[in-house]
Amino acid sequence: MLTARPTRPGTAKAGRRPRGFDLYFTARVVSLLGDAMLQVALTVAVLDAGFGTSGVGYALAAWLAPVALLVLFGGALADRFEPRNVMVAADAVRTVTQLVFALSFAAGAPALWQILALQAAGGAATAMFTPGSATMVPRLTADIQRGNAALRIAEAFTTLLGPALGGLLLAGFGAAAVFGADAASFALSALCLTAIRLGRPQDRAARPAPAPMWRALAEGWQEFRSRTWLWSVIALWSLYGLLVFGPALPLSAAVVVAAHGSAGFAAVTSAFGAGTVAGALLALRFRPVRPLAAGALSVAAFALSPLVVAVPLPLLAVVAGNLAAGTGFAFWGVLWATTLQTQVPPAVLSRVAAYDVAGSVLALPAGRALAGPAASAFGPRALLTVCTAGALLISAAMLAVPAIRNLRTAAPTPAPSVRPSAFADPERAGRDMGTAPEPDLEPAPAPSP
Repeated sequence: MLTARPTRPGTAKAGRRPRGFDLYFTARVVSLLGDAMLQVALTVAVLDAGFGTSGVGYALAAWLAPVALLVLFGGALADRFEPRNVMVAADAVRTVTQLVFALSFAAGAPALWQILALQAAGGAATAMFTPGSATMVPRLTADIQRGNAALRIAEAFTTLLGPALGGLLLAGFGAAAVFGADAASFALSALCLTAIRLGRPQDRAARPAPAPMWRALAEGWQEFRSRTWLWSVIALWSLYGLLVFGPALPLSAAVVVAAHGSAGFAAVTSAFGAGTVAGALLALRFRPVRPLAAGALSVAAFALSPLVVAVPLPLLAVVAGNLAAGTGFAFWGVLWATTLQTQVPPAVLSRVAAYDVAGSVLALPAGRALAGPAASAFGPRALLTVCTAGALLISAAMLAVPAIRNLRTAAPTPAPSVRPSAFADPERAGRDMGTAPEPDLEPAPAPSP
């Protein structure tokens, strides 16, 4: 049960150490920042080790394949046990893998098979971590959309800052230092997650006995297929990965660098990142009654990203197009995450979220693999025009599905027995993020689910 109490100006909860969402927010920020730094270090380290661009591709594939193959089991494990515990265990594994990476590169270049094995272990841990993370926001804050928007903003900033920090560490101390920093980020994430209080011991003892794995997977599939809006979006989003995300991103990079140089490409990338911040800030203010309909309209703006590259335009126009594309894409992301977390029962949310991840990941490698041959056959600009059309058609297809178009916002049911956080205090959140104060909702004591 939620009890509302008015918030008076100047009554911020000063002196209280961070709890709830604050701890989760910190865990995600440091982890995302470490990953963003790692992308630079891994690429450079593999190239310097003499394994070439093929080695980089193998290393990335070695991480992605376990994510795609194991994420459904990760969702079942998260719902079978406490999701937070599975996430902490996954962070512990990733801490160890990155420490081994750091020691290997400090001692000299490791063999390619060692790099692939460590990447595969990290990907398997990510598959265990990701589904459970979908359950954390609704358990830690009454304002789910604001929490998702805050995380999206943090993700955008880490994407912008991470590569620069990684490059500085790489230049000053070598690849081993970046891998060590990434290991430290996972360790800090695990500590923050462990510190979150999700329920009393007697509540956890009252949890029903977990179902067998095969039954848990079957129940997850049933929950997934019973919601037309859900499986329709995932099916269309898989097509999006094949026709739009997969080919558009590498082709756009190649064309922009050829036309405007590396500085121009950096400006375009930064504009897209700034757009994701703008889209997340928009989601703090705008709460549509039909979230997926509004999201489908907003994500149509992503079509501008390949369009402004396909049509020879000045750099300023390319930057503006990617700014708008990033805004629409981030706004959709916040609305989708919020819809998933408010429309799906908490007991099966991790398993359902696993299907979301699997559907989003599976088609991407195929889209990227086909991008090169298709661009050679038809030209990169022609293929980017196809990506533009695909983005618009898929957005229209989402709007054409009544279950997607007509889905209305659900009233959230945040988990009890969690201490309030900064983002459950709208006065503090409004001060920190530029939004107006709203009534403060504080969960009353009750058993945890």
